[in-house]
Amino acid sequence: MTTPAVLTSSRLILRPWRDGDSEAFHALSQNPAVMEHLLPLPDRATSDAVIQRIGAHFDRHGFGFWAVERPGHSPFIGFVGLAHVTWEAPFAPAVEVGWRLDPAHWGQGLATEAAGLALAYGFGVAGLDEIVAFTVPENRRSRRVMERLGMERDAAGDFDHPRVPDGHRLKRHVLYRIGRNRWQDGIGIGVSGPG
Repeated sequence: MTTPAVLTSSRLILRPWRDGDSEAFHALSQNPAVMEHLLPLPDRATSDAVIQRIGAHFDRHGFGFWAVERPGHSPFIGFVGLAHVTWEAPFAPAVEVGWRLDPAHWGQGLATEAAGLALAYGFGVAGLDEIVAFTVPENRRSRRVMERLGMERDAAGDFDHPRVPDGHRLKRHVLYRIGRNRWQDGIGIGVSGPG
């Protein structure tokens, strides 16, 4: 079993998941504001299965969605990290950056800060050439985070998510990308390449 790296910033710790995180993650997954632009995780077994898949991804790839801790505020405010796209998509194979944080911690730049740590790990330690992100068009908050990270919209790459039922309001997704060179050039707010 791979022990995930711990990533830190001045305000956050991205760390391996602990047993006690599962209850907090289930509560987060029941929050209507958090899940507004996501398919529901209807019960504890479903949210626990997500954590199991995250652990398996770390074991296979050495990175994944880290649990996010905010020292002095909360031992668990959500997750942020990187994951291989495992379903059929025109832009796959690919690695996505993603986040899901408690609304009590929104509006403070924490998603951008944490995702910046994940990008640094992805382009640095993991040696990735490109990282993508996607969401539904209406998810303005996440799209602003993507833009602050220096990611660029690839309108030609917008797609219908194969894991969302046909006709569902969340079917259509917009695609953003950032390559290693753009990241190394320090494009984006508070995001920079190595050294």
